[in-house]
Amino acid sequence: MKAVGYKKPLPVTDADSLLDITLPDPVAKGRDLLVEVKAISVNPVDYKVRGSSGPLEGDEYRVVGWDATGVVKAVGEEVTLFKPGDEVFYAGSRVRQGANAELHLVDERIVGHKPKSLDFAQAAALPLTSLTAWELLFDRLGVKPGKPADAGSLLIIGGSGGVGSMMIQLARRLTGMAVIATASRPETQKWCLELGAHHVIDHSQPLAAQMKAIGIPEAEYIVSLTATDQHYPALIEVLAPQGHLGVIDDPATLDAKPLKQKAAALHWELMFTRSFYQTHDMAAQHRILNEVADLVDEGILRTTVAHSFGTINAANLRKAHELLESGKSHGKIVLAGF
Repeated sequence: MKAVGYKKPLPVTDADSLLDITLPDPVAKGRDLLVEVKAISVNPVDYKVRGSSGPLEGDEYRVVGWDATGVVKAVGEEVTLFKPGDEVFYAGSRVRQGANAELHLVDERIVGHKPKSLDFAQAAALPLTSLTAWELLFDRLGVKPGKPADAGSLLIIGGSGGVGSMMIQLARRLTGMAVIATASRPETQKWCLELGAHHVIDHSQPLAAQMKAIGIPEAEYIVSLTATDQHYPALIEVLAPQGHLGVIDDPATLDAKPLKQKAAALHWELMFTRSFYQTHDMAAQHRILNEVADLVDEGILRTTVAHSFGTINAANLRKAHELLESGKSHGKIVLAGF
């Protein structure tokens, strides 16, 4: 099968950072699905792994890619949730080979049925960011779906990125919270408003003054999706007493002590945790993705595709990684077909 991989971590500017390769066709066993990949999207985890980690033990090449859509070609002997011919979407596991390949093995418990109303490329934009946003909002922060009058407010740092784009939609459509997103450029501010944010403020400027200006001086919930180490003091300032702060990025260190004065809670979210530890509730991701698909088909959620980079090959993936690393993208980057 065709795939895109690499032999050692290199800068994206190096021609060998991603290579067009050929690998043996994998075989489905146990609870695995063998998926014929139709489209993928690119996430920050792709370039972070590509730039820091070599091949998995026993493999000559490392294949990354943690968002895929496709058609089930074969199933392992223990599979109960899918059958050959099913159209699926998923984000995969970080401890296995990724989905930048014509054929991919994935555990059925972290796979959902693809939204019927979207094509493969449109659906490929959704799995990782939907899971991250959903788990952070409902599982980690403990927000309850519904629209009570006292729902409070949610501040999203980095609202125009992949996770932010889904968080805005979930919070606006499924909860009664006032949704405040941050974005620093006119095009990304417009993007956040189109997705449903009630307010957009600029994270490159002091947050407290902007929050006061929109009449919401403190937020009961804050999700920091990028540059947490830079924004941390400002986030604590605008976090309401007894509030909740959720984090997904990788600050070198994060001192929880400043949260004590406000009796505030700090939550970490990593959507790969369930698959990494094979947790007892691992199949929750199957349920979440199916709920997301239903919400898309009902017109409540929309795809977050912002860039289409053509077919799946090394040259196009290098361009996608380069754009993500620049910090100037918004929404999701997708590639389709080989």
